[in-house]
Amino acid sequence: MPFAQSTVSSPIARPVACSAAAGRAALLATLLGAAMQPAVAALDKSGAAESQAHVHAAVPAHSRTTANYQVPDVTLTRSDGLTVKLSSELDDGRPVVLSFIYTSCTTVCPVTSHTLAQLQDRLGPSRELVHLVSITIDPEFDTPTRLRDYAAGFGAGPAWQHYTGTLAASQKVQRAFDVYRGNKMNHAPVTLVRSVLGAPWVRIDGFATPDQLMAELPDVCISR
Repeated sequence: MPFAQSTVSSPIARPVACSAAAGRAALLATLLGAAMQPAVAALDKSGAAESQAHVHAAVPAHSRTTANYQVPDVTLTRSDGLTVKLSSELDDGRPVVLSFIYTSCTTVCPVTSHTLAQLQDRLGPSRELVHLVSITIDPEFDTPTRLRDYAAGFGAGPAWQHYTGTLAASQKVQRAFDVYRGNKMNHAPVTLVRSVLGAPWVRIDGFATPDQLMAELPDVCISR
């Protein structure tokens, strides 16, 4: 949970801090449409509460707030099999873009991961200067091997790392960043950005865009 949080919430309309390569907006729209189909079909077929919650979570309006989160001292396992301390991973001196995903998700997570893939492309030569972090909320299913395959599907480079661990560790991290919703089917898209160590986290609830994320990384853009 945050120990200090801004309550100001407003649509994001910030200028992009530097030039970016041509985006794949059409692909994102196609992916979002395709991703929604299984959930909608399941809802039409059974009206299950979990499916309804997942569909609802997939299409929120986005907002931008800031908060100071205390990074928990938990041990996670990267997709390369290395056991690491999360605090050390997030405090390696680079700006951090943090998301929560799980590999069997068909709605929120593919869109979130596609956005990070676009961000990675737009950073170009500066991509190694930004640490992209994706933590699974389904660690009992998402082994390092499964995360590695998932990451490869989105073209994740060395600076974009995926993490799993025990269920208790994953839930502790989710609670620390106020994204824990009790059930993976109830999760909503949230992207967190910290531009420099010690700065407040920028929290984007809803589907962030590559432009919005680039705008939170002005120093990286200027260095290009």
